[in-house]
Amino acid sequence: MIDTHCHLNFDSYDADRQAVISRAAEAGVTQMIIPAVDLDTSRAVVELAGQHPGVYAAVGIHPNDTARFNEADLDTLAALANDPKVVAIGEIGLDYYWDKSPKAMQFRAFEAQLALAQRHRLPVIIHNRDASEDTIRILETWVSGLPDDLKARPGVMHSFSGSQAIAERALAAGFYLGFTGPITYKKADETRAIAARVPLDRLLVETDGPFLTPVPYRGKRNEPAYIPYIVERLAALHLISADEMARLTTENAERLFGLV
Repeated sequence: MIDTHCHLNFDSYDADRQAVISRAAEAGVTQMIIPAVDLDTSRAVVELAGQHPGVYAAVGIHPNDTARFNEADLDTLAALANDPKVVAIGEIGLDYYWDKSPKAMQFRAFEAQLALAQRHRLPVIIHNRDASEDTIRILETWVSGLPDDLKARPGVMHSFSGSQAIAERALAAGFYLGFTGPITYKKADETRAIAARVPLDRLLVETDGPFLTPVPYRGKRNEPAYIPYIVERLAALHLISADEMARLTTENAERLFGLV
């Protein structure tokens, strides 16, 4: 299995990072992707990925960190994106829930990083919070201009929590949908209904660790070893075995991020 979104570089893992990686392997999670949120974490995730086989990086600036975005930032990301362990640009996108960056700056950074992903032939990891319409509109425009090789694997809508209509537009644009711990929560019926309708070749599993811990560990720090709980929930929704869902989501991640 592959945890396609875990912030393994965050300080909440400082005391036991190697043990976290070992527990993941024991649970069958043999690969993971660490997305950045700013320039410092972009550097850190590349360094961390270089230290561990099976750990990969995504570089980018999260929308909440775009208030001072400039061309020098883009140059730094471009240099980091050349590292062989970098498999995506992310996490990038729009966030209207937190008032940490003006919308104009979020747009500017988002579109600049999408252009960077196109130049480097890398998929994108998309953060979207309370900004679905603008996010999908920008992505649809971007995808329309991509070369065929990247158009077939443009990226993932991370921790998908949008509507069925947004899911359908994202899928039509070629995106994969990632699902996290909330799919196991009691009140997540709408998200589960959407997940049940996603084609099997477009599903990804993520922890978003240390956040969004699945049941039965909700309330504790999340980690990649908990991916099987998300796999099991998705398998039940699609009426297939957990082993089959694990195989399919692994193949999907390998195809999207070029891990094979």
